[in-house]
Amino acid sequence: MANYTPMIQQYLSIKAEYPDAFLFFRLGDFYEMFFEDAKKAAEELEIVLTSRDGGKERVPMCGVPYHSAETYIERLINKGYKVAICEQVEDPSQAKGVVRREVVRVITPGTVIEEQMLEEKENNFLVVLAGDGHRSALAACDLSTGECHITQLEGAEDLLDEAATYHPREVLISGALARDKAFVKQSSTRLGSVVTPVDEEELPPLAEMERQLREQFPEDWSLLTSPELTWAAGVLLSYLRRTQKRTLRHLHRLHRYDVRRYMMLDDSARRNLELTTTIRGGKRQGSLLWLLDRTATAMGSRMLKRWLDKPLLDLKEILARQDAVEAFAGDPILLEEVRTRLKGIYDLERISARIAYGSANGRDLRSLCRSLQAVPSLKEKLVQSGKPVLVSLAERMDPCADVARLVEEAIVEDPPATVKEGGVIRDGYDSGLDELRRIQREGKDWIARLEEREREITGIKSLKVGYNKVFGYYIEVTKANLRHLPEGRYQRKQTLANAERFITPELKERERQVLEAEERSIALEYRLFAEVREAIAEQIPRLQALAEEVARLDVLQSFAAVSLEREYVRPSVEEGGELLIEEGRHPVVEAVMESGRYVPNDVRMDGDRRQILLITGPNMAGKSTYMRQTALIVIMAQIGCFVPAKRAVIPVVDRIFTRIGAADDLTGGRSTFMVEMAETRQALMQATPSSLILLDEVGRGTSTYDGMALAQAIVEYVHNHVRAKTLFSTHYHELTGLEESLSRLVNVHARCIEKEGKVVFLHRIEPGRADRSYGIHVAERAGLPEAVISRARVILEELESRSETAATGQLNLFQFMAEPEREKGEMSAKEKQVIEDLLSWDVLRTPPLDTVQFLYELQRRLRDDEKSGGR
Repeated sequence: MANYTPMIQQYLSIKAEYPDAFLFFRLGDFYEMFFEDAKKAAEELEIVLTSRDGGKERVPMCGVPYHSAETYIERLINKGYKVAICEQVEDPSQAKGVVRREVVRVITPGTVIEEQMLEEKENNFLVVLAGDGHRSALAACDLSTGECHITQLEGAEDLLDEAATYHPREVLISGALARDKAFVKQSSTRLGSVVTPVDEEELPPLAEMERQLREQFPEDWSLLTSPELTWAAGVLLSYLRRTQKRTLRHLHRLHRYDVRRYMMLDDSARRNLELTTTIRGGKRQGSLLWLLDRTATAMGSRMLKRWLDKPLLDLKEILARQDAVEAFAGDPILLEEVRTRLKGIYDLERISARIAYGSANGRDLRSLCRSLQAVPSLKEKLVQSGKPVLVSLAERMDPCADVARLVEEAIVEDPPATVKEGGVIRDGYDSGLDELRRIQREGKDWIARLEEREREITGIKSLKVGYNKVFGYYIEVTKANLRHLPEGRYQRKQTLANAERFITPELKERERQVLEAEERSIALEYRLFAEVREAIAEQIPRLQALAEEVARLDVLQSFAAVSLEREYVRPSVEEGGELLIEEGRHPVVEAVMESGRYVPNDVRMDGDRRQILLITGPNMAGKSTYMRQTALIVIMAQIGCFVPAKRAVIPVVDRIFTRIGAADDLTGGRSTFMVEMAETRQALMQATPSSLILLDEVGRGTSTYDGMALAQAIVEYVHNHVRAKTLFSTHYHELTGLEESLSRLVNVHARCIEKEGKVVFLHRIEPGRADRSYGIHVAERAGLPEAVISRARVILEELESRSETAATGQLNLFQFMAEPEREKGEMSAKEKQVIEDLLSWDVLRTPPLDTVQFLYELQRRLRDDEKSGGR
C-alpha cells in the first residue's frame, strides 16, 4: 500500500473496514469507486470503467455524480448489495495533506429510508433470527417507519414461517442458526431476501448490548425476558447503529407479541390463498389485499397488509373491529366524509422517521403540518356520529396542534426542495433573519436602480448591470458604445468578444453588503430550520402514536367501503363450534369476473357430524375455488372485515393449512410430490381441532394405488387423530365409500351435467358423491386433438369394463390390479395369503405411514408372485 498515492491509501484503508459494501468515495462532485468495486459497479450500473494514476500503477475507477447518486444506489440496493457512503468531513481549504474522509452511513436493503427508494404501500423490514432452532427469537424493524417487533418461538420451521410474514428485504442470522448452513440456505430460498450470517466477533459483548437496549428502549427493554430475545434485539440494534452511524430516536417502541395470539399461516397457506400477492407473477393485483385495499393513506395500506398476515384469535378485538366497520357501513355519508379527510393526511410514519434522521426538508414539514391540520375535523366527524366505537377512536387521536402551529409559523407555504439555499423560513419568524433579508432587498433595489441611473448619465441604452458567481456584480457595455463612456468613470474588469465589463467601488461595496447578508441569511435559515426540525423530533412519540391511530381508522373504513360496495355481511365470530357459510362467494374471483354472476355455495362443518367434507367432481367444476373461498372468508372474519356471504357463523380458527396446486422446489431438491407430502405432513403434525385444513388432490403425484392408499390413510388420520375441520378434494371416487366407515365425513360434489355430449359446469357444491370425473370432456374443451380424445374414450370404456365396485363403493383393488389377460380361476397361495393379511389389518388403529408401507409390501408380494408364474 505504501507505493500508492496518499488518496488511494486512504481509500484502501477505509475499504478494508467495509469489505462487503460498495464504497462510494467522495471526490469533489463525484462518488468514485476503485479496484474491484469499480469493475463490479461498472458492470452492474452499466457505466464507463476507466482508470486513474494510483502511484505505483493505474487503478480501475468509475464514478457517479453526487447530485444523482441516489438513482445508482437504488439500483445496487435492489440487486441486494450494500453501499457505504464516504464523505469529506474536513474543509479542504484547511486540510493538511489528504482531506479527511469517513463513512457516514451504510445503506443496505433493510435500512433504506429514502422516499424514492421505498414502495409507498410496503414496509421495508430488516429481520434478525437468533437462537439454536429449538429456542429462538425474531426481531424485526422497519427503519423507514420506526416499527420494532420481537417475539420468541420454538422450532426452526415456525421461525421461518413467522419471518415470512414480514416479507423482509434483509435477514441477519445469528447464534447457532448462523452456523447451520442448511438453515441459512433454506432461509434464503424461502424468504427470497438478502441473508447474512452474523459474525459474532463483530458484535459487542452481551453486557454492552443490554446497555444499548436500555438506552434505546428505556420503557420497553424489560420485555426482553430471555437470552434469545435479548440477543435478537441486540443484534438488530447493533447492526443499525453500525450502519447508520447516528442516533435512532424514532426507534423508541419495542413491540413484543406472542405468535399464539394470531392465526398461524405458513408460507404455503399465504401463497396458495393469494393473500397479498398472486401465485402467478407475484403481483398485488388479483390478491385479497388488492381487493380489500380502499385505504386513503399509505400508513393504512401497510397496516392492512400486516392484519392480513396476522388474523386475530382474540374474539374481543375481532368484535371491536367489526363494530367499527358496522358503524361506518351503516352511515355511508359519514364514511365518505371520513375518507375525504383521510386523503389529506400524508405518510406520518415516514415523515417522522426522516425528521428523526435529520433528512427531512421543508416540504416534509409542510406535509406534516397539513396532515395535522386535517386531524381536528376528522375527530369532529367521528365524535358527531355518536357511535361509541368511533368516538373512542377519535379520543385516542392527539392532533399535535403545537407541532402544526410551529411549522405554520416557521416554514413558508411552498418551500424549496433543498434546505441549504434559503427560502425556507417565513418572514417575521426571526428578527435577525428579517434584518439580513432587508439588507439584501435594499442592496438589490439599489443595484437595479443603478442600471437605470447609469443609462441616463452615459446615454447608453444597452448598458446593463449583471451578476455571475466568478466576478460578482458588473456593468456591461458593448464595444460599439465604449466611446460614449466618460473617461475614468468605471474600472475595467473583463473583456469579452463584443463587450467590456466594469466595476465601481460603490458597486463592489453594495455587492459586499448584499452577498455577505445573503451568505449570513442562508446560514441562519439553515440553523433556524434545524432548530425547528429538532423541536419536532422531540415530539416523535406523539406523532407515531397518531400515525398508528390514523392507520387503524383507515383500515376500518376501507373494510366498510369494500363491504358496502360488494354487499358483504357481518359474520358471527364465536369460540369453537360450527362453521356455517350460506351462499358464500370467493371475494376476488367474484370481483374480477367480466361477465355472468358468481354462483354462491354453502359450507357447513362442525366437530361432531361434519368434520370432513370429501369433495369429488371434475376439474374446472369449482372444487378448488370452493375450498379457497372458505378459507378466505374465515380469514376476512378474523381480521374484522365483513364477508361475501348471505350469512356466516365462523369459529375462531387457530391455523389454516393448505395443500393446493402443483409446485416443485427445485432449489431445495424437492419434487412436486415431495412438496405435496411435506405440506401434508405439516398439517397432520401441527393442526389442532380448532384448525382448518384444505387438501386438494393429495396423492396424485404418484402411481394410482400409492396415491389412493395415501389419500385414504391421510383422511382417516385427520378424522381419528387430528379432528380438524377439513375440506378434502379428490378424483379418487373410491374414497367416497369412507362415508360409511368414518362418522364425521360427509360426501359433497361439484355438480355438472352433460348436454349433447358436452359437459356443463354448474359450479354448485351439493351433497353426495360425483359419479364421473369428466376428465376427457375437460381435455376436449382444452383443445386436445380429436384423435387423442377419441382414443381416450375407447381406453376409458375398456378400463371401466374391467373394474368392479363393491356395494359400499370402495374399490376391489385386486380385481382392478388384475391384468386383462388373466383368466378366472384358482388364486395362488400367495394371493390368498395377501387377502388374509389385508382383511386382518386394522386401518383405524394403525399410523398412516405404516399402512402405506403395508400396502407397498402387499403390492410387491403380488408382483413377485406374478413374475414367478402365479399358481
